[in-house]
Amino acid sequence: MGLTKQSTGTGAFSEMLQVQSESPNDIVVALAGNPNTGKSTLFNSFTGLNQHTGNWPGKTVTNAQGRYIYKDENYILVDLPGTYSLLSNSVEEQVARDFICFGGPHVTVVVADATCLERNLNLVLQVLEITDKVVVCVNLLDEADKKTIHVNLKKLSAILGVPVVGTSATTGNGLEELKTEIRKVALGHISTDPIKITYGPVLENIIKDLEPVVGELTNNQINNKWAALHLIDEDNQLVKSVNSHLSMTKLNEDLLHNKLKEARAELKAQNIDRKDLQDLIVSKLVKTAEAIGNEVVSVDNKNYNERDRKIDRVLTSKLFGIPIMISLLGLVFWITITGANYPSSMLAEFFNWIEQYLVDFFAWLETPYWVCDVLIFGVYRTLSWVISVMLPPMAIFFPLFTLMEDLGYLPRVAFNLDHYFKKACAHGKQALCMCMGFGCNAAGVISCRIIDSPRERLIATITNNFVPCNGRFPTLIALASLFIASGAGRFSSLAATLSVLAAIVLGVIITLTISKFLSKTILKGLPSSFTLELPPYRKPQVGQIIIRSIFDRTLFVLARAVTVAAPAGLVIWAMANITIENISLLTHCALFLDPLARLLGMDGYILMAFILGMPANEIVLPILIMSYMSKGSMLELDSLSEMKQLFVDNGWTWLTAVCTMLFSLNHWPCATTLLTIRKETQSWKWTGVSFLVPTITGIVVCFIVAQGVMLLGLI
Repeated sequence: MGLTKQSTGTGAFSEMLQVQSESPNDIVVALAGNPNTGKSTLFNSFTGLNQHTGNWPGKTVTNAQGRYIYKDENYILVDLPGTYSLLSNSVEEQVARDFICFGGPHVTVVVADATCLERNLNLVLQVLEITDKVVVCVNLLDEADKKTIHVNLKKLSAILGVPVVGTSATTGNGLEELKTEIRKVALGHISTDPIKITYGPVLENIIKDLEPVVGELTNNQINNKWAALHLIDEDNQLVKSVNSHLSMTKLNEDLLHNKLKEARAELKAQNIDRKDLQDLIVSKLVKTAEAIGNEVVSVDNKNYNERDRKIDRVLTSKLFGIPIMISLLGLVFWITITGANYPSSMLAEFFNWIEQYLVDFFAWLETPYWVCDVLIFGVYRTLSWVISVMLPPMAIFFPLFTLMEDLGYLPRVAFNLDHYFKKACAHGKQALCMCMGFGCNAAGVISCRIIDSPRERLIATITNNFVPCNGRFPTLIALASLFIASGAGRFSSLAATLSVLAAIVLGVIITLTISKFLSKTILKGLPSSFTLELPPYRKPQVGQIIIRSIFDRTLFVLARAVTVAAPAGLVIWAMANITIENISLLTHCALFLDPLARLLGMDGYILMAFILGMPANEIVLPILIMSYMSKGSMLELDSLSEMKQLFVDNGWTWLTAVCTMLFSLNHWPCATTLLTIRKETQSWKWTGVSFLVPTITGIVVCFIVAQGVMLLGLI
């Protein structure tokens, strides 16, 4: 799995961009930078709505490409994954490095944060080792001014040997100058002379001896010194990339092999092993960045971060951090649930209105009744249920989630939970994926891309389903209100909210427990270390929040849900309407499952509703109501009291409601999530594991609760 010759390379990368490219004279600009530097804002400012988003070929890393015109010339801007390094420790780093090396960009723009320039210079220096076609963009100058941080841009440009432009992407300041410098470098109107980093006489002599060999074998298509350094470092991924992108098969030839062997032997004679070599490379980059930072950055007020630190002392404290996090999460859920009710009802009424016209239209066509039943009461009604129930909560939750992301709070969530995930031998960033799963588990699985370690990424993917998505909240809320909070009187709303919040906390506990179990069994390993940046608190950009949350998340997830819901509607209709001995297939299946379901505190119809609701969790309750009322299509009762009476008439107790809630919390992922897991892991094996782990967990938990209550005589 990887970038291929068909998708990257000086000649081949154009194939990847062929949909966007209109002329071979288009100028390709790579946009690199650390996370939280305003790179996306810069990209959107340049390209506007002229963008395309997808995945890098063979990768689970999102790429964004856009076009803009400047001085009558066409530019293609490629937004590389945000990364702190190009040392290829993660998929993001490999993608960014490979594109800069082999994608043939005419210019690479490295975006740096003016408020913490020293750290960002590490990436700048690594890019300058690869290519001299670089423009450095020092962004967020407005925030730096507020913190009394001043950057001497002219001096920085003189030291780095490449153009340096200061910008404030949110206000548009400096963007025209940046476009001008990009054009000059791309067209060769100015020459660059990047700073040369030296690694000491021993290593420099070894590299110098190796450079001609590397240059000959790669036809001087990449920086020979940089390539030689990382080949000595036994960067196997670089060897694969060179072989793939440059069509080189000579890297394994005896000459290079012998030269590398001699180089490593000489380093060993100097008591420098591979780990020491890596430390040498990294420390030299860090020290160089630190020295440059000291020369070009001045600060009037040394306590400029005091406000953020005061806030962090509360939000990340051992005493208040977790309670505040749970409270904010509860507030987001309350706003989502309350705010989604009205638009959901409006959408349902709208689709019902359309349904009447569709029925009349099929009658006018004199279509056979069964065709109308299949298409209207099967496929259409299922789709309308999924859209009307999924769209409003996601349209509220994802912007709220993105708002917390823009404010800078989500990294604090990861910080608060990092200790617990480390105890579970999992990754601290899994907390962020888990939060995204509250909106939609498919989106949560996609967000697992931020985890570098493949082992820990798999753990996060497999366990993401233990947090309830917005499709399961209607079931949890309805059952909590009807059977758990019904005796609380005027405090029933509070009791229902606390019940749902308890279910969420239980989901987090189960996530940690199963993560620990997976780490000790099929995914053994120690938790990896990672850089967790606590970015400054920023004023959110409302327009960008709406665009990112609606188009990149809400509609993306909804499209996948609709894809699987349409055929599911056909299956549900068939099972409810095809009869054997005057009994529907749905009832036959429910009776078959009933003995197992009784052991789990439920009945066969409930278990069958979960099975048929696999395409989308939103349709579980409608299927259950349809089954109890022996109707041939999905429907909804007019009130919660009618629903409770229907359930009670069919043998429900508070234990049935609790077990149904527990099984809703812990059972197989929906079809949309499973499809996403398959695409993300590229493996049916791990998709199967992701199906079995929550299912087995749900069966075990429900069995223990149901049998425990019965043995204790509590019901």
